[in-house]
Amino acid sequence: MSEQVATLHAAVSRDGDWYVAQCLEVDVASQGETIEGTLANLAEALELYFEDEPVPNAPQPIVAPVEVRLPA
Repeated sequence: MSEQVATLHAAVSRDGDWYVAQCLEVDVASQGETIEGTLANLAEALELYFEDEPVPNAPQPIVAPVEVRLPA
């Protein structure tokens, strides 16, 4: 079986003592104690996910900041 490589994107945030990574193309997330470990865990979770799901043929996501007004 031939192997292909897909480049996906993740948003990483801090949650207490952990980092959480959420894939932007599919609904898969993971966590870890470091950013590198979190992304490695996410890659492993995505590989398991794609064992049963097709790889998305979606355009690259646009990631942009959004400013919102908050009550004082």
